Amino acid sequence: MRRIFSIGLFLSVVCVAASAQKPPLLPEKDVAALAQELSGETAKRNLEGITRFHRQRGSQGFHSAAELVVERARAYGLSGVAILQFPADGKIYYGTQRSRPPWDVEFAELWEVQGGVPAVKMASYDAEPVVLAEDSESADVTGDLIDGGEGTKGSDYAGKNIKGQIVLAAAQPGAVQDLAVGKFGAAGIVSYAQNQKTAWWGEDENLIRWGHLETFSPNKTFGFMVSLKTARTLRDRLGKGEPIRLHAVVKAGQHPGNTEVVTATIPGADPRLQDEEIAFSCHLDHQRPGANDNASGCVTILEVARTVQKLINERKLTRPARTIRFIWPPEIEGTLTLLNAKPEFAQRIKAVVHMDMVGGGPITKSVFHVTRGPMSLPSFVHDVAWAFGEFVNEQSYKFAATGSAEYPFVAAEGGQEPLLAQDSPYSMGSDHDVYQDSSFKIPAIYLNDWPDRYIHTNFDTAANIDPTKLKRAAFIGAASGYFLASVTESSSSELSVMITDSQHARTASASIRARDLPAKERAISDRAGALYEGAERRDLVRFLRSSGPEGNAPIAENDSRPLDALPRSPDEAHPHGDALIFSRKRDPKGPVAVFGSDYVNDRTGAAGITPPKLLSYEGLWGGGEEYAYETLNFADGKRNAQEIRDAVSVEYGPVPMELVVEYLRTLEKIGVVEQAK
Repeated sequence: MRRIFSIGLFLSVVCVAASAQKPPLLPEKDVAALAQELSGETAKRNLEGITRFHRQRGSQGFHSAAELVVERARAYGLSGVAILQFPADGKIYYGTQRSRPPWDVEFAELWEVQGGVPAVKMASYDAEPVVLAEDSESADVTGDLIDGGEGTKGSDYAGKNIKGQIVLAAAQPGAVQDLAVGKFGAAGIVSYAQNQKTAWWGEDENLIRWGHLETFSPNKTFGFMVSLKTARTLRDRLGKGEPIRLHAVVKAGQHPGNTEVVTATIPGADPRLQDEEIAFSCHLDHQRPGANDNASGCVTILEVARTVQKLINERKLTRPARTIRFIWPPEIEGTLTLLNAKPEFAQRIKAVVHMDMVGGGPITKSVFHVTRGPMSLPSFVHDVAWAFGEFVNEQSYKFAATGSAEYPFVAAEGGQEPLLAQDSPYSMGSDHDVYQDSSFKIPAIYLNDWPDRYIHTNFDTAANIDPTKLKRAAFIGAASGYFLASVTESSSSELSVMITDSQHARTASASIRARDLPAKERAISDRAGALYEGAERRDLVRFLRSSGPEGNAPIAENDSRPLDALPRSPDEAHPHGDALIFSRKRDPKGPVAVFGSDYVNDRTGAAGITPPKLLSYEGLWGGGEEYAYETLNFADGKRNAQEIRDAVSVEYGPVPMELVVEYLRTLEKIGVVEQAK
């Protein structure tokens, strides 16, 4: 993920020297009730329960975690508590998501053989499930360890006989298997892939990182993950000519089953609005322990549910007009499955509060982000979230600096340092991508930590989680979601002022970011900013359209083109850019980059089409995946290719027009978009 320094954070830190700020948007009694009841300790106790399970998709461990959430939700008095099940067999598609068969493990160990017998245990699934790469298949193999270097190129295996042997590789097992196993006949893989490289990634060479094989590869095999320290020792021994023989036993594999999604609600009170929903989302799946990623998000929305339901029961909060829904799915694929299999969910949900990694403390080196949505979906809901995020910043800083604050948001068992959350531009990587895809157009508030030094490792443990951080994330989410569930046209006057204030901060931040761009690109950025603000205000009108005294009142036509094409010199314009207009088809629904398969790559490969260059393009503030995501989102049948290019350039940095056109034409060839007539 890429992060840009936010001018909003700077302004919020400056403001803490001022006198106590009135809480935003909600009555002070509501803020006080939430602040007092939300418990970081309760959330962490639930987290300690979830982290006991190895929660891979469709597995027994995932089901056990789902049952724990269900038990807690029922104990807290939530309504409609259920585990929804959707068939997953590797053949069924839910929109762009090819259902991945469930995967379970019974046993897995890796031993070094000495004197003809297994003598040194190198890895045990029972002790640390992360040592076995996801989608490994059963095996009982003894073979020599062969150093395959990176393992992703034919030259890595030149002069090495690896048939029937076990390959040591620096790359992910999934990036190695088709070459090492499929082409050269290796029996299995040992990997020390160093994913999620942050500033701290190389400091602890004892970390074992999460690994995975390709779900749909025909070259089924097994993969074990070892630490960088272990790999360096093995490579050093092999480099000196010492033979190393390994014995691997794996009892695991894919099987037909179901994708499971836990859901529960707090019903709304207004007969006119109770069919509209504000959703709280997370992702329940992950390898054990998976504490910050993402038991933290799961237990934090559970704590929001407990708190809001309890305060309603005690009449300290008024039951909101809209229904509040809580969703615990497998990451991305579960959300895509839910919204496609049950389209009524997508129709009811007006906005989402998504939490993925919200409990990291000083140990994890985490920075907390209140992340905005993509420019393709302007929405006022992100200003709502930042208003509460900024409030927690100010109050927690005041407490840390002076020892006193009206709302310190501190847990008795947690830290006391200030939050210093950042108001961050859109970044990809979790279920919020699905909601905000142009198929669904549901604005999503994304609360998340980044970086995190222990993400996807065996050290992502409950011990690293800060109850104070959980409490603060819970407050920002609860206050935002409760406000959105409660707000009506008659109570929305403060929103307009808030949006104006946010606009000033965004304009300043955008100007700083664009100052080194060519004049033409700066002009596009300025125009985009002005039109984005207008679209955000129209989103507020859309949100409130059924809450006025007449209900479903007419609303102004929403011009979804935040950019007008600007004049360009002949050397800058694409010969057909203004004439090419693409519209996304109704199906398939969802982002085209998903888990386990890639809709574009799978279909271009099958059709012999060269993969589009946009997917590997690196811009100033984003990479190929971000450009591709937004290019498709902007293909609405109104914008032409030139306008789409300008829009994604404002968001992620200038991109050559021909790459955007090539990508759109590729999407047309595989049936995702069509040219507007």
